Amino acid sequence: MATTNAIQASGLGHLSDATRKRLQRKARIDVWFERTLFAFAFAVLLLLGAIIASLMFSSWPAIQRYGLDFFTENRWAANVEVFGALPAIYGTLLTSFIAIVIAVPVSFGIAIFLTEQCPGFLRQPLSTLIELLAGIPSIIYGMWGMEVLAPLLRTWFPSVFPAGTGLATAGIILAVMIIPFITAVARDVINTVPAVMRESAYGLGCTTWEVTRRVILPSVKGGLVGGVVLGLGRALGETMAVTFVIGNNLFLSTTLTGQGTSIAALIANQFSESDGTQRSALLALGLILFLITFAVLAFARYLLRNSTGRHA
Repeated sequence: MATTNAIQASGLGHLSDATRKRLQRKARIDVWFERTLFAFAFAVLLLLGAIIASLMFSSWPAIQRYGLDFFTENRWAANVEVFGALPAIYGTLLTSFIAIVIAVPVSFGIAIFLTEQCPGFLRQPLSTLIELLAGIPSIIYGMWGMEVLAPLLRTWFPSVFPAGTGLATAGIILAVMIIPFITAVARDVINTVPAVMRESAYGLGCTTWEVTRRVILPSVKGGLVGGVVLGLGRALGETMAVTFVIGNNLFLSTTLTGQGTSIAALIANQFSESDGTQRSALLALGLILFLITFAVLAFARYLLRNSTGRHA
């Protein structure tokens, strides 16, 4: 009835019955399509809320018992029920920071080379190889780090990496893992820059560096930030590769090359055998990792919005 009234109000009442029925059917399909899309979006929000609620509920006993000491205690010892999140939080943030510092310039350099400098016959094979690197399971990276990278670091830099494994080693492994993701996103967004913009800049006498810095990068900064955030999200939550090479030391180590742990590695190592307060503390670590990831994404969007406003 509502659809019929809408059709009449739009001035289409003079149409034949068959035409009106066809329009009514299309209108109903469109309404159901909109409701279905809304249901999908609402389901994602509902799932996100359910995850947060379950983590908060499950981790509350540990937070209630230890209070702020849970976030400031510098060791994790299940045998004496001392649970401090600081070593895992520090290891997660430090290894991810090392990975981003290494991966971002390398990824952007590879993407710019593929789009601006690479010979045509090499562009597609190199792009395919990079995409294949993104599909390698993380446990393979972990085994490579344990069997190849750690011994090399221990042999070449014995005073810096006495054990080969540690926070810096984990950061290097994470950098290798996220380079394909950031590179693929950066390459795709750089390819969206219209050729006429490049040609105009070259026509004005700009060098390749000037075209890249003043034309290409400012045009696709939103996509580049998205690629970096995607890589950072992968680094923050990586488990198996980090577990192999980080050393799994449950005491706080404030050195770059010292052995430590991360939130994901600690959960993976202990969750299956945990119960009671220990399980609650591990779930609290999961909640902290969720909040860290959310904060990083929110901060990235804030920087992007401010940057866009300044250059508008």
